[in-house]
Amino acid sequence: MTHKNAYLNAAMIGAALLSIVVSARGVGRAAAPAAPMLPAAAAPPAAFATCNACHNTAKSEPNGVGPNLFGVVGRAAGTRPGYAYSPAMKGSNIRWARAKLDAFLADPKGVVPGTKMMIPGIKDAAKRGEIISYLETLK
Repeated sequence: MTHKNAYLNAAMIGAALLSIVVSARGVGRAAAPAAPMLPAAAAPPAAFATCNACHNTAKSEPNGVGPNLFGVVGRAAGTRPGYAYSPAMKGSNIRWARAKLDAFLADPKGVVPGTKMMIPGIKDAAKRGEIISYLETLK
């Protein structure tokens, strides 16, 4: 295809699209700019209901009974601003990677003796995996 033919084809396609927009919107009305497509927020899994009783997850939400978990993956334990962590959590030197979250969710008091976390642990590895995968989306 020559440049001239390619140009004519592009012009015809553009004209066709313009006529479709004009007829759909009405003559003289400008089309509103499209909103940028943002990824949909992940819905929490059913297993997260236990966590949701004490923890918020939206960036703009305050801490609850437990700290807000937005951005927890990769964060140092005991560092969410505005939450009164136990001395044990503050001194744990943990960075919340997937494996450490899995161990903590399985046995909070075993991983951080003296933690304020009230649940005894989530024994089902699949449920812990779902929770951690959800937490990884909170960025």
